[in-house]
Amino acid sequence: MGNKSLKEGLKHADFIIIDLLCLQLCFIVSYWLHLPFENPYGTEAFQYQAVILTTSQLLVIVFTNNYRGILRRGRLDELWAVIKYIAQVMILALIYLFAVKHSTTASRLQLGLTSVTYTAADYVFRQLGKLRVFNSSKYRQNRRSVVLITSGSIAEPTLSALMSDPRHSSFFISGVIVTDRKCSSGEKIGDIPVYALDSETISRLSHGWVDEVFLLQSEDMTFPSELMNSLFRMGITVNYSITPITDGRWNITEMRSLGPYRVLSSSVSAAPAGKLAVKRLADIVGGLLGCIITLIVFIFLAPIIYLKSPGPIFFKQKRVGQNGKPFVMYKFRSMYMDAEKRKQELLEKNRIGSGMMFKMDDDPRIIGSEKKDKNGRPKGIGNFIRRHSIDELPQFFNVLIGNMSLVGTRPPTPDEWEKYGLGHRIRMSIKPGLTGLWQVSGRSRITDFEEVVRLDRDYIENWSLLLDAKIIFKTIAVVFKASGAE
Repeated sequence: MGNKSLKEGLKHADFIIIDLLCLQLCFIVSYWLHLPFENPYGTEAFQYQAVILTTSQLLVIVFTNNYRGILRRGRLDELWAVIKYIAQVMILALIYLFAVKHSTTASRLQLGLTSVTYTAADYVFRQLGKLRVFNSSKYRQNRRSVVLITSGSIAEPTLSALMSDPRHSSFFISGVIVTDRKCSSGEKIGDIPVYALDSETISRLSHGWVDEVFLLQSEDMTFPSELMNSLFRMGITVNYSITPITDGRWNITEMRSLGPYRVLSSSVSAAPAGKLAVKRLADIVGGLLGCIITLIVFIFLAPIIYLKSPGPIFFKQKRVGQNGKPFVMYKFRSMYMDAEKRKQELLEKNRIGSGMMFKMDDDPRIIGSEKKDKNGRPKGIGNFIRRHSIDELPQFFNVLIGNMSLVGTRPPTPDEWEKYGLGHRIRMSIKPGLTGLWQVSGRSRITDFEEVVRLDRDYIENWSLLLDAKIIFKTIAVVFKASGAE
């Protein structure tokens, strides 16, 4: 399977399952059309034909890009895709049946009826499947947030073109920036806010949920070099309309479609689709194994936490994920119930002077921290949990559902995110991770946030599957040694 086929297969497993089941259903219905209500799988010849059809179908699924862009296709495009897909399946099956001299008039009739019923049924089921996906809250949450940057004269027709294109279903326009005029407070085109290009707008880009920007340059529009520098520092993916781009500071990583437009894309975190698919597959496997370990640990740890500090065993906290998208992160609770309220009282003891993260020695909010060993160090259950990173285990659930990855950058809290400058935002240009380069480079010993950003940027710019594997193995060693932990 090619890289893109693998990625699309992982993304659209639900449509693959629908197609597999639909073929079997249509095979049975087609059999009943000439042999009413008999069992086709009870006859050796038709049982053999069903196996050949299923094998042909799996080969077409694996070795073609039939599911690529399935959610962006219009009705006619989808009908043509279904016809091509079923034709490939039937041709493969016929070639094999003729080759082994297993083709009979009855078998050819069965294949013909199956191809007709399958074409109609699969098209209907795919359309219903799309409606289910489009109406799901998870799909709406997973659409890309795109900001349009253009001149005021073409902003409205550009928006109309973007949103009327069938491929618009994979993204939504979260804002429009016009480069050639001022905007009144609350100005909108339809329900989409419009902003002028100024320092306040750049701040909005820095602290809002923005996956990509689309720069459509009109003939009378000056190229916004300063804005492009800011976007590059923030790590936001930039899509350029196809106009002469000669400045080497903004490297072009790929050419692709954004609605009806062909664009050049520039991203600091660009990676081949196949490798990203493998990373996601590793996250799913690792997330499943981690959830099993978490469940086992929960059985023993939950009673201890509750006895020491009655209340929920799990701690839920809002965090900022990739490109500013908020999500809920889970942990085993290692602090007393009033920990978040008491944080404000302890800010002056924060070892990270910039306030971009919160770290302090001998944190009194940790469960059992009032107990000390002979050297005066806290030895409560909460300290043990944090020292060995046991509190992080429930985040395997975040990894499994796709909010986080096994390896990435640590997600900030919303109040920390609001303090980020342009150069800090690049940390969240990728999916946040359970572990990362800076965690295995010193963990709590690193108190300079700029050093954290430097390490995270180094990870993003040099990412590879091998680097992820090295970080995972280093993390295991660091956790068992409790090296650099609070």
